[in-house]
Amino acid sequence: MKFEIKTDQNRFSDRLSLSLAISIITFFAVLFTNISFNLNKLTSYYEINYLCRLILVDKSQSNFKKLSKLTKQLKKQKIWDFCREFSF
Repeated sequence: MKFEIKTDQNRFSDRLSLSLAISIITFFAVLFTNISFNLNKLTSYYEINYLCRLILVDKSQSNFKKLSKLTKQLKKQKIWDFCREFSF
């Protein structure tokens, strides 16, 4: 009489590869999210800097509106003060 035990080696291997794949996907998702948030902050900083310099040269209404949206300032005097502090 023969006695055989069937062991499934592939089940452990499949679980390991699945958990590794999920870990790698999660890592890259977090990494790309972090990069996108940092790029958003960086672009808004440079846009505010550019518009503040533009206001110092050209005092058009559209530039004030764009800066008002970015900085959440409603009055022109506050935008002027913000740009003076931001530029220097």
